[in-house]
Amino acid sequence: MGRFRGGLRCIKYLLLGFNLLFWLAGSAVIAFGLWFRFGGTMKDFSSEDKSPEYFYVGLYVLVGAGALMMAVGFFGCCGAMRESQCVLGSFFTCLLVIFAAEVTTGVFAFIGKGVAIRHVQTMYEEAYNDYLKDKEKGNGTLITFHSTFQCCGKESSELVQPTCPKELLGQGHKNCIDEIETVISAKLQLMGIVGIGIAGLTIFGMIFSMVLCCAIRNSRDVI
Repeated sequence: MGRFRGGLRCIKYLLLGFNLLFWLAGSAVIAFGLWFRFGGTMKDFSSEDKSPEYFYVGLYVLVGAGALMMAVGFFGCCGAMRESQCVLGSFFTCLLVIFAAEVTTGVFAFIGKGVAIRHVQTMYEEAYNDYLKDKEKGNGTLITFHSTFQCCGKESSELVQPTCPKELLGQGHKNCIDEIETVISAKLQLMGIVGIGIAGLTIFGMIFSMVLCCAIRNSRDVI
């Protein structure tokens, strides 16, 4: 009996340690998602009328899952400390939801990468053509693209030179279509890795919670 209780206590502390790690991971996921959305390379698109919302869908899921992870981490600690089967069962269900959300984010990032790239490239093409139709009017979206991706024009920068970043003057020509593909591909790959990594972490949490739940039930049967 003492050995059984010792094993139960060991599982409980493992689950507590997991939940602390899970809470910290949730905080990191939220910080990563918010930085990705409002900081870094893509921050300037937040204020544009034609922002790439399709590209941001995965980020919204990622941030939502991060917030849920923080709440669930605290929830799981309570269930482990109280040794409540009901709370642990609910904890398992929440982890399953997070697992599905993170897998969705990872799959979106890897499988939907081409669609997201084409979506942003199409936005650039539209801004580029609008500027050529009326150069006097100017185009804030085109300026934002050039500033964000540090590029200028397509095959040549001559037609849109006034909208290009000054720091690119004197440097080699950078085709915006190519730069968009490079940057978006790298960002989505990173987002996919984070999503799949967190999904893998939740599997351990589900295993620990079910083992502890079964151990609690068995201990009460023995008693």
